[in-house]
Amino acid sequence: MTRRKPRLLAADDGSTLPLTIFYGFLSLALILMVVAATSLYLERKRLYTLADGAALVGAEAFALDDVTLTPSGYRPNLTSAEVSAAVGGYLDSNPIGDFDSLVVESAGTVDGRSATVSLSADWSPPVLSLLLPRGLRLEVTAVARSVFG
Repeated sequence: MTRRKPRLLAADDGSTLPLTIFYGFLSLALILMVVAATSLYLERKRLYTLADGAALVGAEAFALDDVTLTPSGYRPNLTSAEVSAAVGGYLDSNPIGDFDSLVVESAGTVDGRSATVSLSADWSPPVLSLLLPRGLRLEVTAVARSVFG
């Protein structure tokens, strides 16, 4: 005696195709999100590296006549004008790369011993998608201090 399958169980032809298409689109969306997140992370690191170099140049923007002897050792005296000029010269003379709308938000000194540099640039995802924003404004701040050892 042979048993017949119920009609509902026998009619499952083609049910894997919509599932395969759905998971294909889900995988593609996930890949695009990971690529965009990686691009954003790398762009921020590049911008921070540029700001860090600019802050280091700004921290070294003092004349030897501006160094004073304190009880804790020699200390340079920085001015915001010197820091800003050094940062501007650094950014003009170095290959900046392909930053979109790079702006020096601030470059100066607060305490006369350290240089603070804030840079900002636009970021846009490498592949445009409906799931991602068209772009973001990145802003980083780096601080450097000159120390005589």
